[in-house]
Amino acid sequence: MPRKTPIFPGPRTARGAVLAVLLSNADQAGSEPLRGRVTLAAIVRALKRKYHWPIETTSFPSNDIDGRATWATVYSLPQDVIEAALDAKGRDWLRSTYP
Repeated sequence: MPRKTPIFPGPRTARGAVLAVLLSNADQAGSEPLRGRVTLAAIVRALKRKYHWPIETTSFPSNDIDGRATWATVYSLPQDVIEAALDAKGRDWLRSTYP
């Protein structure tokens, strides 16, 4: 099955905010653009399925604030995907996201 071309979501949406962090290759804390309305995992799922971004997921054991065992998940885009997106219309899209 051929890979679909990634689509940029609306720049001032939660999906857009998360994609902007992924394209900048910065850390995503998960709280600020989301404000508790929807989980980061749900946004990543939409970016993967609806918008065709090849987001990689890595999970590892961690400890919660209260010491309980839990899992932490890190989301990232491959460097070649970031470069291709920025070379396309990604730089202009990022400027419209954070003017």
